[in-house]
Amino acid sequence: MGEDFFAFHNSNTDDSSIFDLDYDNTRSSAAASSSASGFFSSTLYRGWFSNEDEDNDIDGLYLVPYRWWSEVETGGEQVGVLYNVISNFGDDDAEIVLDFRKEEDSERSEDTEEGFYGREYAIISGRMWLQALKRHNDSKGVMKGVSGSFIAEDYSQDVFPIQIRLSVSRETKSLVVKISSKDNLVSSYRRACNIFVPKSKLLHIWDFSGQTTQFLIDDKINLPNDTLGEKGKEITLELQAYGFSDSMTDRNENFDETVEMETSFESGSVKMNGCSDHVRSYSSLRNSQSGSGFRGAGYLGLRGLQNLGNTCFMNSAIQCLAHTPKLVDYFLGDYGREINHENLLGTKGELALAFGDLLSKLWTPRDTPVAPAIFKRKLADFAPQFSGYNQHDSQEFLSFLLDGLHEDLNRVKSKPYIAIKDAEGRPDEEVAEEYWRNHLARNDSIIVDLCQGQYQSTLVCPACNKKSVTFDPFMYLSLPLPSTTMRTMTLTVLSTDGMNLPTPITVTVPKCGRQKDLIEALSIACSLRNDEMLMVVEIYKNRFFRCLTEPSDSVALIRDEDKLVAYRLPKDNRNSPMVVFMHERVERPCEFERAIPNLKLFGIPFVARLENLHTGFDLHKQYLKLLSPLLMPADDAFNGYDDVGISTNEDSTMEDVLGPTISDNNSGSDTGTEDDQCSSSDFQFYLKDELRSTEIKMNEPLPAPKYRENLEVYVTWSESMIEKYDTCLLSSLPEVLKPQLYARRPQESVSLYKCLEAFLKEEPLGPEDMWDCPSCKKPRQARKKLDLWRLPEILVVHLKRFSYSRYIRNKLETYVDFPIDDFDLSIYSCQKDSQFSNHYVLYAISNHHGGMGCGHYDAFIDLGYRKWYEFDDSRVSPVSEDDIKTSAAYVLYYRRVA
Repeated sequence: MGEDFFAFHNSNTDDSSIFDLDYDNTRSSAAASSSASGFFSSTLYRGWFSNEDEDNDIDGLYLVPYRWWSEVETGGEQVGVLYNVISNFGDDDAEIVLDFRKEEDSERSEDTEEGFYGREYAIISGRMWLQALKRHNDSKGVMKGVSGSFIAEDYSQDVFPIQIRLSVSRETKSLVVKISSKDNLVSSYRRACNIFVPKSKLLHIWDFSGQTTQFLIDDKINLPNDTLGEKGKEITLELQAYGFSDSMTDRNENFDETVEMETSFESGSVKMNGCSDHVRSYSSLRNSQSGSGFRGAGYLGLRGLQNLGNTCFMNSAIQCLAHTPKLVDYFLGDYGREINHENLLGTKGELALAFGDLLSKLWTPRDTPVAPAIFKRKLADFAPQFSGYNQHDSQEFLSFLLDGLHEDLNRVKSKPYIAIKDAEGRPDEEVAEEYWRNHLARNDSIIVDLCQGQYQSTLVCPACNKKSVTFDPFMYLSLPLPSTTMRTMTLTVLSTDGMNLPTPITVTVPKCGRQKDLIEALSIACSLRNDEMLMVVEIYKNRFFRCLTEPSDSVALIRDEDKLVAYRLPKDNRNSPMVVFMHERVERPCEFERAIPNLKLFGIPFVARLENLHTGFDLHKQYLKLLSPLLMPADDAFNGYDDVGISTNEDSTMEDVLGPTISDNNSGSDTGTEDDQCSSSDFQFYLKDELRSTEIKMNEPLPAPKYRENLEVYVTWSESMIEKYDTCLLSSLPEVLKPQLYARRPQESVSLYKCLEAFLKEEPLGPEDMWDCPSCKKPRQARKKLDLWRLPEILVVHLKRFSYSRYIRNKLETYVDFPIDDFDLSIYSCQKDSQFSNHYVLYAISNHHGGMGCGHYDAFIDLGYRKWYEFDDSRVSPVSEDDIKTSAAYVLYYRRVA
């Protein structure tokens, strides 16, 4: 998988410019290393929470009640540093002075006074705060259960900033923190007083962020800037406080107040890539409790992504990944420890850092959408195909992103070379496990842990029945749509014996079939006799354009707008030349135009074997024979359309046509007078080249075609003959796919299980994918069978709605009925003794609306407990579970359930 990713990777990227200028290099280096970059990093000097970038709070520090942190922190025993803090008011009570002194025994004191949980605080990083919020949100949902009403909690309502000034005391070897009323809002200062100046002056503050340990190393003050230790020198920075109510009198007050989430919608017409689509737009999320000091919605996981210009394909996929279980927890944690900077197949961690930063912003509780500009630029650096602002395929982007994240987070620093062993009759379980161990020896990451499964691939030689079994990894399932694996095609069948009218016939052939499949289907549909054959020709501008003579050519080379005619020809003398009759008529200008009349081709060309045609008279007689089915009744020339399906009698027709113009007495005349008169009264026959036009006389022999090619004869119609024959039938040539019929067809529907069965069905390899049989020592068109062996925890299913070929670009609008609550793959997995469940539940859908050149992506995502939301770029709105099944579903995301 890394090999494909390497094709897009610029291995010469300078390490020093890990991100763009507006991305903090200090942040990326801190995330890439398990050790902290320092409490007084350059980030702190300028402040984490400047108004220029509200999303920088993921890198800040949070002060929270210790009790709250201990309740939500379930990731194991956290190593922290305990500080005894003495607090005092300043001289004028307008300043709080805190003296931080490190406690040697960093174990929680056993004799902590009962009821003093509110007096014991914790300092955590922004990412730790996000992790804790998510765990808190998940635990509340579990307690409420799926049947309870969904309560969305605004986590930003109890977050407020405290501006502090920090200095050091070399005498006491402590940190001095000052909180002044002049540096803070009145409300923030009052709340700070409630937190830090209670009746008892002793506070316990734990630092779990790892940011203060470097200040007191070996009983020495250790600061990056020596001037900071000078007397009177202070640093101003901002600390975020969370979980403290306005009144601190009730120490056992529950800080986890909840609010019902209200939504309002407004309808609008949004232009997407040149198309207008009526969509619901997300207006606002607001607090239902008035007077609570609510400053804006801050619901977890409900932030949209701004569309930077046709980036909906990227936004849709990112939102699905940003709500993938365990993956979001991983990127909210200390994922920087696993970044592989040496992997030549990756981006040295840059893509993973950009994605992790974007995901953290999406989970920061704010109401403003996130602009993924930094991630977009970083993506373009390593995948130029995604540069600019053109629309792209969401699944192709997802494939690149997952592969890139895997290589950046690959725990294998040096990939060993492993020779593949032949199965040699060993049990499948043993061979599959060996393949999987070999795969993990080279590929081991969070992406492999969650998203990768294993196929069982079987090839069988059709000549010697040699069987080859391999077990290959997969990242997602790309499933065909069975209802559209067959292609409907309409052709006009034309007889060459003058017995039948031109008849349109519709047949169904495999979409990946060959032209021989089309011929066979046509032969059955038109009841082709044993002594007949079909010659299929594409007609363009009323003449032969190309003849479909190669049975092995793909039917994909035939476009829907092509016009095809299948001529029924006798098999006898099939190699003899043919005469091709092309019809032309005088096209007269209107009375206001001064242009001279000219000849214009019309209708379907006729063909006949040239073997029995010797003179112009033979040619004329054969042409009238082919025209005979189009002769309209003499008494009702304009109502002949009612008899379209009725064949006329050849003898009577020939008598009516030939009677007034040709007689037996003049058929052998050498004067040519009556012959000329006859030809001028109905049809005139010409041979044409680039220089001249030569009329074919009745009593003259026909010229032999050059190089055994077809003899092209142009037949000029008189006005009387145009009225005598039904030329409308001659000119009505349908396209391969009739748009009017296609529009009236009911919507196709297929179940997701049928798609999977079509994917796993045994089928022969194509001629271009021959298998070198080790037994025959020759390329063979082997039979291939895929089976599911090892299923991943996160199963991504890609529905192959887009088809591409040299001539055809098409989107399939088939409705796929996919399961939501239980996607059961038990009968499709060959690994019967697996310790993992084969049942999956749907949690996200990436949708594509529109066609090939005009479309839009959005996503439906379950935030838990059957509460679905529509993520349409920056707009986020609830959606009913009954409405998430549409024909726009493109990529489905499932997670394993027990």
